[in-house]
Amino acid sequence: MTGESQKENDLFFTCSLIEYIARKTKNTKKTIIERLGKVNIDKIYELAEVYHSENIEQVADEFIEKANINEGNYDNISNCKYNVPTYWDIGKVYKRLIVMVNNDENKYVDTLIKVLSSWIIEKIDNYNSSMYYENPDYIYECYVEGRVL
Repeated sequence: MTGESQKENDLFFTCSLIEYIARKTKNTKKTIIERLGKVNIDKIYELAEVYHSENIEQVADEFIEKANINEGNYDNISNCKYNVPTYWDIGKVYKRLIVMVNNDENKYVDTLIKVLSSWIIEKIDNYNSSMYYENPDYIYECYVEGRVL
């Protein structure tokens, strides 16, 4: 059997939407996680297949308004010297890490909240470094060790 499960695809969309919201509002992922809260993240994950077929900007705006997410001052894009990965690219990095941390589909949202609130996200967000395109096993080992190896 190959390919990802529907739940992994839903997780990928959820991660990508969180990244999109963070970029649009200039907030860290940790801030977005806190503002959205578990209830909204659960909703995004549960309805990901439906939301994925809609305009991501409209979906993001709905949750930005619902969670009252104000514009911040976190900007990891404008100072990037190299090609900026898309929110889909980064969503895939996050999804892989979350699945490696805990492959229990019933715990994906809890694991997402834990991982996207952790120290490693700041390292992945530095697009002038190589962390975001490192081997998923390396990123996972760094996360487990609590430091860049």
